Amino acid sequence: MSILRKLGATLTAAAFVGVGALAGTTAEAAPQVVKSAQNSVTTLPPSGKVPTATAAKTTAASTRATMAKYRLDSRCMTKGRVLCINKHTRKLVYLVNGKPIQVMDVRFGASKTPTRNGVFKVYRKSKNHVSTLYHSKMPYAMFFSGGQAVHYSSDFRARGYNGASHGCVNVRDKKKIAWMFARVHIGDKVVVYNK
Repeated sequence: MSILRKLGATLTAAAFVGVGALAGTTAEAAPQVVKSAQNSVTTLPPSGKVPTATAAKTTAASTRATMAKYRLDSRCMTKGRVLCINKHTRKLVYLVNGKPIQVMDVRFGASKTPTRNGVFKVYRKSKNHVSTLYHSKMPYAMFFSGGQAVHYSSDFRARGYNGASHGCVNVRDKKKIAWMFARVHIGDKVVVYNK
C-alpha cells in the first residue's frame, strides 16, 4: 500500500510541477525537443542548452530568412545600425545588429538625378533642412553621399511614385522617419542597391 501512495504522490507532483522538475527520477534525464526555423527537430541535452553548432545553424537560418523576406543585400547584415535601401522593392529597412526594426516605403531620384548605389555612412543630420540648391524642404534629413540624403517628402506622401527626387531617398511616412531620425547616429552605415 505504501508503494502505491508513493507512486500516486509522484504522479501528482509530475502533473502539477512538470516532468523535468522531479529530481532524482528518470524524467530528469529526458531530452527536450525543439523545432528550428526550418521545422527540423533538434533534441537538446538534459541541461536544456542549445549546443553551439545547433545555435549557429539556427542563427544562420534566421539570417537567411530575414535577408530573403526583405531582399536585403549581404552588406546590410553587420553589427550596429544600418539603413538598408533597396531600389527594386522601394523599401528602406532599418536594421540593428542584423535585425529589422522598421520598414518604410521610399522613392528615388529621376533618371537625370539618380540616387547613387553603394555603401556610405551618415555624415550629417538636419531635422529641419531646406535644400540650398532646390529650395525644397527636407525634414529629418540624414546625409550619406554629397547632397543626397534620406528624408521625409510631403510630395511623396501626396503624389506617391508619380514623382521623383533630385537624388535623395524620399520617405513617405513622417512618423516613421521621425522615429528613425531620433535613433540614427553620425557614422551609421547606409547601403543603397538594386536587387
